[in-house]
Amino acid sequence: MASRSPGTGALRLLGSGAWWWTVVLNAAGALLHVVALAYGPLTVVQPLGALTLVAAVPLGAWVAGRRVGRTEWRGTAFTLAGLAAILVTASGTAPDDTLSVSEALLVAGATAALIGVLSRPRARPGLRHAAASGIASGVASALTQTVTVAVTGRPGPLPDVRVIGVALLVAVFAAGGLLLSQTAYRSGLGAPLAVVTLTNPVAAAAIGLCLLGERFRGGPTEVLLALTGAALASWGVILLTRATPRPGRQEHAAPGPAERPAARRSAVEHPAGPSPAPPRTSLRALL
Repeated sequence: MASRSPGTGALRLLGSGAWWWTVVLNAAGALLHVVALAYGPLTVVQPLGALTLVAAVPLGAWVAGRRVGRTEWRGTAFTLAGLAAILVTASGTAPDDTLSVSEALLVAGATAALIGVLSRPRARPGLRHAAASGIASGVASALTQTVTVAVTGRPGPLPDVRVIGVALLVAVFAAGGLLLSQTAYRSGLGAPLAVVTLTNPVAAAAIGLCLLGERFRGGPTEVLLALTGAALASWGVILLTRATPRPGRQEHAAPGPAERPAARRSAVEHPAGPSPAPPRTSLRALL
């Protein structure tokens, strides 16, 4: 929606039925994501979000009325292969550790400062907003896991003040990530989505590894595989960045779904054939 309407404001988006459908689908995905975070570590759950690239890149090209280029296919393949390599090296059982109040506040403050730098006022919509969106969503997932583990592991019927405070932070970062992604998608879909898909698990995994005691399994070989996967995923993002057409650039491709009926009507009203000769203008009229 945002990439198809570069000048659309927030109030106009709120009046769009299609935009609300995207919000509903995102909310459904978020609920399933919460369930997954209750049973798996961040280093395993978050990279699975890369599966959105499989459908989103060709779908975005179809909506824009163009074909998916070879560079976009290669970028998608590299990104997915890299994240798959990272996923293979991840390990862990059901999470049982949570962030303390001081850790949650530290993560929230550092994330807010980083988002402020990436999405400073009057910055052009693009990959910086996509990176900010991915970081916000990844931090929201890490905080969500803290809330989920704390609620499911407590014997009491009501959550304490700490859990409620972290839940409010989750709401703030989740909503911020959604709005930042809408801003980023105004510059196209492929490259911003790839950046969101890459920064999201990186931010969540950093919290899991540094603060929640999660680890990558194996020895030097597995670490090398994880680094190789990160390099492949980064190269895939670079390819998608180069391949994504810029807004306003003319694409010589098949018309989109909304343009095809108009094209057929034009062909009926003006059948193919030699163009009529332009009217002759006398020299006297020109003078």
